[in-house]
Amino acid sequence: MTQNHLSDLRFDTLALDERVQAGIRDAGFEYCTPIQARTLPIALRQNDVAGQAQTGTGKTAAFLIATFERLLDTEPQYDGQKQPRAFMLAPTRELAVQIAKDAEQLGKHTGFRVGLAYGGTDYEKQRRIIENGIDILIGTPGRIIDYFKQGVFKLDRIEVVVLDEADRMFDLGFIKDIRYLLRRLPPPDQRLNMLFSATLSFRVMELAHEHMNEPELIRIEPDKVTVDTVRQAIFYPSNEDKLPLLIGLIREMGESRIMVFVNTKREAERVQDHLEANGIDAKAISGDVPQKKRLSMLMQFQSGELAVLIGTDVASRGLHIPDVKCVVNYDLPQDAEDYVHRIGRTARGGAAGDAISFGCETYVVSLPDIEKFIGHKIPVASYDPSDLPDIKRTRPRPRRKPQQRGRPGGRKPHGARGSRPR
Repeated sequence: MTQNHLSDLRFDTLALDERVQAGIRDAGFEYCTPIQARTLPIALRQNDVAGQAQTGTGKTAAFLIATFERLLDTEPQYDGQKQPRAFMLAPTRELAVQIAKDAEQLGKHTGFRVGLAYGGTDYEKQRRIIENGIDILIGTPGRIIDYFKQGVFKLDRIEVVVLDEADRMFDLGFIKDIRYLLRRLPPPDQRLNMLFSATLSFRVMELAHEHMNEPELIRIEPDKVTVDTVRQAIFYPSNEDKLPLLIGLIREMGESRIMVFVNTKREAERVQDHLEANGIDAKAISGDVPQKKRLSMLMQFQSGELAVLIGTDVASRGLHIPDVKCVVNYDLPQDAEDYVHRIGRTARGGAAGDAISFGCETYVVSLPDIEKFIGHKIPVASYDPSDLPDIKRTRPRPRRKPQQRGRPGGRKPHGARGSRPR
């Protein structure tokens, strides 16, 4: 992290257990970020916190450190099986995996066991780890509820609750699942509750006041929703020019950790096909990609083996990938908040980065709302159409036939309802 991104508060001045301090030193942290400096003293006093800060500013480390300290300060209660003592909910499996990875690094001297529960893969493996006894349970609402209803674990020994990216969980329709789980925990005054997010809407704060114990609200630069170290620019290409412009920009930047955001899974596949046809190593990640393949893509991108990662908005939250050189909004997002989360994939930890957007014929209608939300105009960049590279174009992929449900041969059982989205 660069020094101008940090506060004056040193971690070694906080009253932390030496095992926690050792993990912080191993991670290379010396000074707190602003959100850590404001929230850690509150949480270490065992007071609830609802924290808002720009993405990439250290929220995860803040709630993990506070969690470790609480668990080290109290004696675990056993009833024959080691039940989870801390419970962390995330909106996506990628974010859950990232939190667990950070927990393993920061907490490696504490001896705490971490269990993951998220959909898509490793059903029996995840269940077995949790059944064998864990201290900290991290996951997404759906699979956690699945295991809970089967009696794989209990929630009556929970001492710490964390809701990460709560606004995103609202957006994804998880609010009923969240309330289901929170109502099965010990009373709010018998646990430490922390809620962190890049944005705190009225509905999120309503949830906080309903299920937390008089949380203290901490906002870090709430009026500045994008970080200063992100260099933003917007081009206005025609739809026909978008692909040549993207390919030309990637070649100019040297194909080094570039994230490209699109609005649909089908467009992600199309962009991937065209980039690969033009000699650019690129992969598309979306909700339909199998979990093992998704994690493999992320590892390749993090290691630098994969030059370009193409994603829909499922990839814009919670991914901590260091040294992303540039974010390209190939499609402008239709939700202004998603613009902030997308460009927050670069310039993390005080580093600098670029965010380039295409105001094309289809999605430029979203631009006024985005600029109103971020509070300023995005600087305009220009290009000469005659300078665009000649590119190879590919044929569209054949559309997949929808999987038929019901009896073999596609016939529905008698009385079945017509198909509808699930």
